[in-house]
Amino acid sequence: MIPVGEFRHLGTEQNAKYRVLKPWWDVFSEYLCIAMLMIGVFGCTLQLTQDKIACLPSHFTSPTPEAIDCSHIRTYRENETTQHTLVKPVSPIIREVFGRKNNLDIHQYVFVNHYCYERFVHWYAKYFPYLVVIHTVIFMVASSFWFKFPGTSSKIDLFVTILDKCFDSPWTTRALSEVSEERGEEKLVILRRNTMSKERTEARTDEEETVGLLRSSSVKSNPEKKAPEPQSTPSALDKKEGEQAKALFEKVKKFRTHVEEADILYLMHVLQTSLKVFKFLLIIIYTAVLAPNIEIVVRCYVPPELTGFDIYCCNHNKAHLFSKLAYCYICFVGVYGLLCIYSLYWLFHRPLKEYSFDQVRLETGINDIPDVKNDFAFLLHLVDQYDALYSKRFAVFLSEVSESRLHQLNLNHEWTAKKLRARLAKNAGNQLELHLLMLPGLPDTVFEILEVESLKLEQVKNVTIPASVAKLDSLRELSLIYCPAKLQLPALNHLKERLKVLRLSFQSAEEVPMWMYTLHGLEELHLNGPLTNEVSKSASLESLRDLRALRVLILHSNLTKIPPSVGDVALQLQRLCIYNEGVKLQALSSLKKLSNLVSLELTGCELERIPSAVFSLNNLQELDLKDNKLTTVEEILSLQHCRRLVTLRLWHNKITYIPDHISKLHSLETLDISWNKLRKLPSRLFYCTKLRHLDVSHNQLTSLPPEVGVPQGLQFFSAAFNSLETVPEELFSCRKLKTLALGNNCLSYLSSSVANLAQLVRLELKGNRLESLPVEIGDCPLLTVSGLIVEENLLDLPAIRCTDQDA
Repeated sequence: MIPVGEFRHLGTEQNAKYRVLKPWWDVFSEYLCIAMLMIGVFGCTLQLTQDKIACLPSHFTSPTPEAIDCSHIRTYRENETTQHTLVKPVSPIIREVFGRKNNLDIHQYVFVNHYCYERFVHWYAKYFPYLVVIHTVIFMVASSFWFKFPGTSSKIDLFVTILDKCFDSPWTTRALSEVSEERGEEKLVILRRNTMSKERTEARTDEEETVGLLRSSSVKSNPEKKAPEPQSTPSALDKKEGEQAKALFEKVKKFRTHVEEADILYLMHVLQTSLKVFKFLLIIIYTAVLAPNIEIVVRCYVPPELTGFDIYCCNHNKAHLFSKLAYCYICFVGVYGLLCIYSLYWLFHRPLKEYSFDQVRLETGINDIPDVKNDFAFLLHLVDQYDALYSKRFAVFLSEVSESRLHQLNLNHEWTAKKLRARLAKNAGNQLELHLLMLPGLPDTVFEILEVESLKLEQVKNVTIPASVAKLDSLRELSLIYCPAKLQLPALNHLKERLKVLRLSFQSAEEVPMWMYTLHGLEELHLNGPLTNEVSKSASLESLRDLRALRVLILHSNLTKIPPSVGDVALQLQRLCIYNEGVKLQALSSLKKLSNLVSLELTGCELERIPSAVFSLNNLQELDLKDNKLTTVEEILSLQHCRRLVTLRLWHNKITYIPDHISKLHSLETLDISWNKLRKLPSRLFYCTKLRHLDVSHNQLTSLPPEVGVPQGLQFFSAAFNSLETVPEELFSCRKLKTLALGNNCLSYLSSSVANLAQLVRLELKGNRLESLPVEIGDCPLLTVSGLIVEENLLDLPAIRCTDQDA
């Protein structure tokens, strides 16, 4: 047996779940359905539990049985008596029966009752309660069919579930309360401004009264109301609730994408409402026509050979009650039908496929809530008929501003100040750096790490640097690696004078922030990304005129010419580095303006010769032309005009020879011509007597000139990865050598004069044809095992001595 209580949950659970999608007319219709169902159930109960009909034989008969009406038998007898007394008798059509069997037994009455009920009671009078039940069930099914149809039930179920969670979410309350507080402050500011403007136009006495009134009515002037709300709001949402709200945002986004594609919910609702209207009209018509057929007295014709009587007068026991119930049922159906017609009018009269949050935006103050359409709009229209507060709270999860605020709160929960402080490390500039990689936002807790000197944000989304950056008094360097960032005005005012180094990596020139051009105190600017737009192919840097303190400019880009804006900082710029991505840099004449330039680096610029504009840079001390297409450097003589030039790097080119007049560069201290195609070094090269660092590795040298020993100040010499077979003895007269790299050559012998290199700390000999090392190598006092790079089988006696010296 199934308990009756189980049936109670079938309707209540569904109604409770989908109540928000039922307007008042649908709710009223449900109550009407219950009333109609009770009428049907009551009629069916009577039909099944009580006698249906009771028949008695009629003592009148007629050749035409239809002429006998049981309700007028008494009238027939009175008419017959009058005819016998007043007039001459006429052969009657209806006559009384005499001499027939009377007092039928019970079985005959039972038979006649059933026979007459089945044959002569109108079908509507018999099946009326069953029809009521069937019609009511169809109405109830049609009302909730879209809740069960596979194409709509999943969407409705998701919507109701998400709606309930959004309504009860603590984040909804917090977001609305924050907005209301902000709007309250805005209104207060407006009130103050308006009041002050009025005060200025009034007399001084009136002004004092108005000021007093303003102070007394101001929220901020009341200390009891000032602090509690802002302090209680942040703690109103813990980490778990924040994660749940974040998941709700994702669900709302996916649901909106899924539901806005079609309008099947709207169509299904229209169809089921139309069906109810059609059924209502059908019921009203045929019920009004057939209701009079519910008769209390029914005439019945039975073959006389069965009981001896042919006419029976039957009493339909429930006809009177059924008749009343039928008219009552028509009234209920009528009201139900009017509600269905109103629902259909509502569906077609209002634009239910579009939903605007204008009113919600006005009330909540959240201005970025998007309007929706199709089934999403239709569901929200239905919800508004239940309670407009649901839509208002649901709209919070459609706002990107609200979502960003929530993300910020979750970030603060996840990235606590303690966790961030553990990520602090020293960078290449020996500064305390905080590096954040691929975060969904910038945690507010970053601005609690007061000791940060360098902040590096890499692929961090939705970065807005707030005014609280002013807490970081030690912050001097900011790196934004593929991380577009916005600055609040107070933050910009703070960084204008304090920020010294800015590093930007971007994917298009449009991503270069405009606030960059206002940093008055900036000393170093590193830009990594395309600085040319696709239309004009010209550099799109804005004016750098306001960067009055800029000393270093480093550009990693694909420039065809130096940006004109570089001329804005020509007088103070000391270092310019251009790293091109295989694009030929042309029109270098603008370099002449950089009169105070100390260091110039042109890497990967496809240069075929040293730019002539370089020769006019009188203050130039370092020139780096790495990774170009230099094959000859005949014009190197002109570099003597750069009297302060101490470093020249021509590495990673295709230079085949060095001219003799390189010796004119008397002040040269560092020369790097590695990774070229040199077969021979000019002896005049070593008359640059101030050379301290010389790198000729990765060339095609077969010998070194004896003049290699001329520069007595040489401290670093590398001729690795060549084809040297011998090394001149003069090399070992450079007693200040600290690093000597001769690895990967064809040396078969190393002179014992190596012992003269008293300051040698690193000796590279690996990759040669040496069979042994001179014993004198152990006499180099500063050379250790870690500084001797040779094959392991060569580490015998000298190695032991070196090891002893280490000990």
